[in-house]
Amino acid sequence: MEKLTYPLVCYQLSEDSWLGLLVGTTYKVVDKDIKGIKNTLNDHLFKQYKKFDDYPYTNILEPKIKTIEVKVRPTYKEEGGQYPLATTIKVPITAVYGENDSGYYECYFPVLGESFYYYDTKQFKSLSQHFATNILNQRTPEQINRLFLYQSPVLDEVSLKVNYDREYNWGDNAYQRTYANLSKFAEKYPYSKAEKKRISTFPEAAWEQEKVVDDMAGRIATEQSNVLIVGDPGTGKSAIIKQTFKKLHTRIKKQKGEMTFWRIMPQRITASSKYLGEWQEKCESLVQELQYASGILWVEDISRLMMIGGQGPEDSVASFFTSFLRDGKLRMVGEVTPSQLDSMRRMLPGFVENFRIIHLKELPEVGIFNILDKFAAFSKQNLKINMDKKALELSYRLLLRYYPYEKFPGKAVRFLGQLINEARLSQTNHIDKKDVVTEFSKRTGLPSLFLRDDMKLDQEDLDQWFNKRIIGQHDAITKLCEVVKIYKAGLNNPHKPISTLLFAGPTGVGKTASARALADYFFGKGQKQSPLIRIDMSEFRYPGQIVQLIGSGREVGKLVKEIRERPFAVLLLDEVEKADPSVFDALLTVLDEGRLVDAYGRVTNFRNVIIIMTSNLGASNRTSLGFRDTEGASVRYESAIAKFFRPEFINRIDGIVMFNALQEKDIIQITKKELKELSEREGFIKNGIRLHFDPSILDHLKQVGFDERYGARPLQRAVEDEVTAVIANWLLEHSDTKDCTLHIGYQQNLTIKKTKHKN
Repeated sequence: MEKLTYPLVCYQLSEDSWLGLLVGTTYKVVDKDIKGIKNTLNDHLFKQYKKFDDYPYTNILEPKIKTIEVKVRPTYKEEGGQYPLATTIKVPITAVYGENDSGYYECYFPVLGESFYYYDTKQFKSLSQHFATNILNQRTPEQINRLFLYQSPVLDEVSLKVNYDREYNWGDNAYQRTYANLSKFAEKYPYSKAEKKRISTFPEAAWEQEKVVDDMAGRIATEQSNVLIVGDPGTGKSAIIKQTFKKLHTRIKKQKGEMTFWRIMPQRITASSKYLGEWQEKCESLVQELQYASGILWVEDISRLMMIGGQGPEDSVASFFTSFLRDGKLRMVGEVTPSQLDSMRRMLPGFVENFRIIHLKELPEVGIFNILDKFAAFSKQNLKINMDKKALELSYRLLLRYYPYEKFPGKAVRFLGQLINEARLSQTNHIDKKDVVTEFSKRTGLPSLFLRDDMKLDQEDLDQWFNKRIIGQHDAITKLCEVVKIYKAGLNNPHKPISTLLFAGPTGVGKTASARALADYFFGKGQKQSPLIRIDMSEFRYPGQIVQLIGSGREVGKLVKEIRERPFAVLLLDEVEKADPSVFDALLTVLDEGRLVDAYGRVTNFRNVIIIMTSNLGASNRTSLGFRDTEGASVRYESAIAKFFRPEFINRIDGIVMFNALQEKDIIQITKKELKELSEREGFIKNGIRLHFDPSILDHLKQVGFDERYGARPLQRAVEDEVTAVIANWLLEHSDTKDCTLHIGYQQNLTIKKTKHKN
């Protein structure tokens, strides 16, 4: 880019009126001040350059100004002759002069509209007098008299940035303009057919939103406005912007006008910037290239502009762009949620003031089904995949219940798109209700029991499922089964987490195991990752560590990161009482509303999460093994919890589940469970090895694997040390061991005997 500078001579005509003459051109502007004159000329020069790819040329490098007095005798000229006035007068003439880039000199008389060249500075005085005198001798007395209005000139300048490396068509020669930074950081829109097919096979349509598209197109094309479209996630903001750009692109192409559209992700602007001031230069270059391209910038996740660049919103990329938006040098559209808009107005109001706001509401049910029908028709016609009407209805119902924090039609289009992709991969051409349930289970981990109304809950099977996994905790199992029943009936509050429970009791009695069992039952059917999110709250015992948990500003905390990755999960906050009290305050909104909103308006939803907190409060002075005082323990735990947590925190918990100290029969049952899980490990199954455990090993493990202070927690370690390690050493010594049964017993040490399988 090259910067051209034009000398500007200004004269004050009155207290609130100035005249500006652009040296070397015929442009004259009257305004209330010099700033207004410069703005007008700047805009005009730029528009002319953009429209005609041309500009006036003035070649003085360092212009100077001087008023010279020219002696002249005004003369009236008529058909009968010339009639000079009786006296000679001195006329003030403004001269702007200086060296040009060719090595010689130029002098302009702006008020006379004339100029001349000279080759030596010593010639300026005589030549300026000579040329001015000749010019004035051709003027009438009235014209000369008007020159006395131009008193006390002020020299200023107006600049224009031009691209010498620009497009042109001269005869057989042509050159296509390139936009280095725009092409690097942004993508031109609409995409070509080839690019569109590569990105997605689905239509970029704003069905049922034609009025909004027309409104937005009018604001961009007619009002020359910057536009922010505001709506909840899924309401169709991106689709409306795409359709608007397509509509304007088609219209401009027919009218042979100039307007281009560019799509950009904010983080790309600063991603490669290493040095101080580097991203500012990139932004300025982007603005310049957009001006030459008559471009409108579509910024995805526009609120992120306030998070990049500097340390805060006040020195961010958004702040840098604000002056360009205000002066009309940059045009921009974006999309935000209502909470993001509120945050932007609070943190950087000057940025938001440059936009016209279009509010977008969720479509009514009839409009949503119209879109689903159109999507299904597109799939049938273009992709040859038929979508059953009942599959559409089931998709709508499941999305309505299980994704209440997202809006239609976005969540439906995304889900149906995934169904179609799966159908194409499996080379089927029909999608029915079964496919919907399978895909939904894969997304959420929810079993078919929760997704199909025709499947009844078998309470006996439910009890057995938890009793196999949780030992010695009847009250806890009852509570977990209750959570399942409420969710199956659809009676849980959709605006809160599925359930919020506090597991209280001594350590090592099955609190974590119960949380894992509930996670597997609820969300363990389709997810690749574990549906249990465990966070050790003892890591957040100091006030400043809350940032690591929930995040601050641009930083995403551990809790937020985990829930965004796994929105359907059981969240286990282990030993919650060890966290700093500020953490409890931050969790109040999560427990009450099922969501967490950061300073930038980004929402993290917990409404498909079961929150379980564990606590050992009140676990001191435990009774001995086999002698449980259940009623006394419950009172002790409840009292300790009530003293420790504030009432407003406890009131947001759906239930406090008491875990009892384990009895001897429970320890034996847990030992059997651990040994059964050991026998199912890959190494034994692969080699056809079965394990048979003698009662003596159970007695031994019960003694070494249970500690009154830590419950059954050391049992797993005892199984590994006392059994697994010994068997592993034995197998290494007997490497040919396959297709047999190992009888494991204990006398003074572990004993192993091998027998072949009976046919």
